[in-house]
Amino acid sequence: MAILKKEEAQALLKKVLNYSKADACELGLEGSTGGNIRYARNAVSTAGENSSMSLEVSSTYGKRTGVATINEFDDASLEKVVRRSEELAKLAPEDSEYMPPLGPENFTESITFNSDTAAINPEKRAEAVAQSLQIAKDKNLEAAGFLENSTAFRAIMNSKGLFAYNSSTDIDFSVTLRTKDGKGSGYVNVSYNDVRKFDPKTLSTVAAGKALSSVNAKAIEPGKYTVILEPLAAADMLGGLFRGFDARSAEEGRSFMSKKGGQTRLGEQLFNEKVTIYSDPLNAELPSATWNNEGMPLKKTIWVDKGVVKNLSYSRYWAQQKNVKPLPGAFRVIMEGGTKSLEDLIKETEKGILVTRFWYIRMVDPQTVLQTGLTRDGTFYIENGQIKYPIKNFRFNESPVIMLNNVEELGKPVRSGNIVVPPMKIRDFTFTSLSDAV
Repeated sequence: MAILKKEEAQALLKKVLNYSKADACELGLEGSTGGNIRYARNAVSTAGENSSMSLEVSSTYGKRTGVATINEFDDASLEKVVRRSEELAKLAPEDSEYMPPLGPENFTESITFNSDTAAINPEKRAEAVAQSLQIAKDKNLEAAGFLENSTAFRAIMNSKGLFAYNSSTDIDFSVTLRTKDGKGSGYVNVSYNDVRKFDPKTLSTVAAGKALSSVNAKAIEPGKYTVILEPLAAADMLGGLFRGFDARSAEEGRSFMSKKGGQTRLGEQLFNEKVTIYSDPLNAELPSATWNNEGMPLKKTIWVDKGVVKNLSYSRYWAQQKNVKPLPGAFRVIMEGGTKSLEDLIKETEKGILVTRFWYIRMVDPQTVLQTGLTRDGTFYIENGQIKYPIKNFRFNESPVIMLNNVEELGKPVRSGNIVVPPMKIRDFTFTSLSDAV
């Protein structure tokens, strides 16, 4: 029962809505099935499958709202959860920022479901992990990894006639390969909507190469260096940046987009002209639902065009306060790049540092998005277009705002988690101290 078809979800939500006595009622129904397999020290340690479904009921009287959830779906339980949400609403304080439910909308069909990914079973997961483990054994390395796949759906309905449904699939894989003495380490982490893009043997081979190449790392002085960030490292840095594209936090002086007097930097050139960032629910590499949890349509939106900030997101409430149209924020974004490979960027670098990924990133100053963290799992010195030797890891202090101003070259974008991002060549990246992390 964890995955309902569109018609099944709609019928269930209609039944629940009929129980409502509130001024307004909003429903959210979601379910998922999937499986995982974990391995460490070259052996599988755990494997499992999961299946769950839940219903959230939000009832409102005036501006008082109560929310209740349940994972039982007999008629008595469905009526009970509606009554409970109504009881809570009558006890709740008024919400000064309450916005009424939206009406019906025709949403574009999403491309988030892939039948091949939905068909993954325990045998296929075991086969993929066996390929990864074989690479580790062949190279005399130790592997620790995690493979997980999921199929999910979400549906919403409200008392104003809105209904939306979306089903999706995903597969996530990460593996660390280390030398037996623990002095060399390599890592990969990938996500796909389509399992046909997943190649555990090739990915594990990449991690193995980094592990073997990172042994006997040399210490070099901290300072400002030209760096080449692999997509994983670039994605690590950019995660904290996108939250700044919220109009309210900018206008209230709480983000890097803020200016004095409640003004924002909308329309300003904040980044290098090579930087273009957008969201698009129909992007083939990073698809998403075509609506958000309120039932607002999600469409392709340009956030940064050639370094200029073009849009800020406006919630429905804040848009009403400012007399503008609401614009939903993006939780999956795409950064454009070029056509060059990571190897091309290395060949064109006279002196620099190659970073596989960052780890334990923490925010130092939200206003400037200054972050600190460590390099890890393969950091290398580049000279005359070649990787010369592995180097000890660094702690860094850097803001992605400054980083995107110091772009020298961008490679071909790839998906990394919930971002599509290119490998980046950045000048004057700040490393503050050495780290003993491997």
